[in-house]
Amino acid sequence: MRVLLWYWGRRGGGAQFALSLARGLPAVPGTAVALSISREGDLAADFAALGLPCDAVPTYSSAAGFVLGTARVPWLARRLVRQARDFRADLVLSAMPHLWTPLVAPALARAGIPYVPILHDAAPHPGDPALLWDWRLRRDLDAARGAVVLSAAVEGVIRRLAPALPLFRQPLGAHLPGPVPLGATATHDFLFFGRVRAYKGLDLLRDAFALLHRTHPAATLRVVGEGDIERAAPGLGALPGVTVEPRWVADAAIPPLVATARAVVLPYREASQSGVLPIALACGVPVVATPVGGLSEQVADGEAGLLAEAVTPEALAAAMARMLDPATRSRLARGALLRGAGLSDWPAQAETLLEGVRPWLPAVTKRSGE
Repeated sequence: MRVLLWYWGRRGGGAQFALSLARGLPAVPGTAVALSISREGDLAADFAALGLPCDAVPTYSSAAGFVLGTARVPWLARRLVRQARDFRADLVLSAMPHLWTPLVAPALARAGIPYVPILHDAAPHPGDPALLWDWRLRRDLDAARGAVVLSAAVEGVIRRLAPALPLFRQPLGAHLPGPVPLGATATHDFLFFGRVRAYKGLDLLRDAFALLHRTHPAATLRVVGEGDIERAAPGLGALPGVTVEPRWVADAAIPPLVATARAVVLPYREASQSGVLPIALACGVPVVATPVGGLSEQVADGEAGLLAEAVTPEALAAAMARMLDPATRSRLARGALLRGAGLSDWPAQAETLLEGVRPWLPAVTKRSGE
């Protein structure tokens, strides 16, 4: 199969996910891979270093650049179609939708080039920008031969929006930007890590940790993330045992950061799935999470982590208290490491994905059957 992997995002988990796929796909027997990436992306050099045919297109690195760059989109769409034709791509695989995707994907469909997006979300997260969300998603779905979804929560929404569209569900892999720091010394009982957003429930975590501290006064919590932590959860940093670090974390520093925790806590009020969660499991760090969206699938309650019984401070505090039991935590850490090993095997992840979408590609199916 000849796959053109398309990702025009700039930074964060989406970029790491795309890079992990770009590393895994060429290891699948019989697979040739080319890339279309953003020239302004933080990982552009890492993509180029893979030695794959790669077109680094001009996108943007600021809001003003986005507005000005939108005039180039028709040209960029033709450029992507030309690259797919020149590469003789059987499939254009979008690693993650981009703001320009709904303006470009229809050109692939008109050219008769099979297009498959990997859909990380089916609806905007509460509190996040949602400009033209429904229009953008429907344009993407209308252009697609099928779609890959990363959780049952997302699958359910997409099936309602596009009942006839073939879907393939695959768990989100652990996009590790560096080696797994196994055997690292933990410095905190719990870690919250990620960009600070309203839906991630830092206020819920604040109230839960205050309750936990009454019965476990030695418990510690580290909160690290880009954004206004104090605005999201006023008073969180003043609680005993809490360390707050409002900062961006470089990709290579993420696994060592996760390894400083005995457990990762995800107090989300809503979620499609979490990119932090599989990274934690790959590092052998169990997870405490609220029972929302795709988190319930990812945690594997009682195997690699614990789910709170409800989205309340009391329920989250109770789950965190259970995680503080050394025997429970040790058992869940072993389960996390076992589950994480599969999630961080990107050649296997890529092979599973391609086998899932192969039935939607008649030309590939015919060749493989000859």
